[in-house]
Amino acid sequence: MNRSKLLLLLAFIAMPIGVVAQTADEEVSQGLQLEKLMHEGEALNKYRLALKIQPDNLVALTRASLMCSRIGNRETDKDKQTVYFKVAKIYADGALKINPENAEANLVEAVAMGRMALISGAKQKVAALRGIKRYTELAIKYDPANPDAWFLLGKWNYEVYNLNFFERAAANMLFGGVPKSSLKDAITYYQKSLQLDPGFIQAYYELGKAYHKNNEDAQAISTLKKALSLRNTHEDDSTFKAGADQLLESLQ
Repeated sequence: MNRSKLLLLLAFIAMPIGVVAQTADEEVSQGLQLEKLMHEGEALNKYRLALKIQPDNLVALTRASLMCSRIGNRETDKDKQTVYFKVAKIYADGALKINPENAEANLVEAVAMGRMALISGAKQKVAALRGIKRYTELAIKYDPANPDAWFLLGKWNYEVYNLNFFERAAANMLFGGVPKSSLKDAITYYQKSLQLDPGFIQAYYELGKAYHKNNEDAQAISTLKKALSLRNTHEDDSTFKAGADQLLESLQ
């Protein structure tokens, strides 16, 4: 990391973010409420305040990590995006140190690794694949009813199945081959996620993409229409709906 990125990272972690006037649990509670209102930046600040009070607050660490992964994914500036993803990984690492058998800690570790992989080169991306899957499967092991974990396992299968030539070449060179994945598994895991959370707009969108990739356009169309019919519950849902609408238009 160059000096400017390092300074930005350190400023993000250490920057004073407010006057401590509540308990850590109160800050976390307000952060969770702000997430429901789709104000993720404000929620992140609440979690950071909680960590200022109680650095080992597990919920604050996991939610702060997830917020950094989500907010960073919306950043258009590559340096800022990289900083958000690195901070997401720092928070996730901290959560895992506190409780390595916590489902959310393993999940946000997998998410943070996945975000970094998406902006990395072919070698770095394939090097992260096994770690992402490992932490996702651990999240499912410790909480089999976690829809986000099943969704991420579906996304892992979809992304690995769609690795390009250079990424597959890097996998062959580094690991002797691409990890086993399939569209069928991606579809199965997306469906499992939706059984657990029928309002999961991103899962409908990704399932629609997987159906289309698997030449099941009738299922893709009905799935994408379902995504468009739901009420937004996350800040990125409008983006997923826009993608669903665009794909749907191309299929009809």
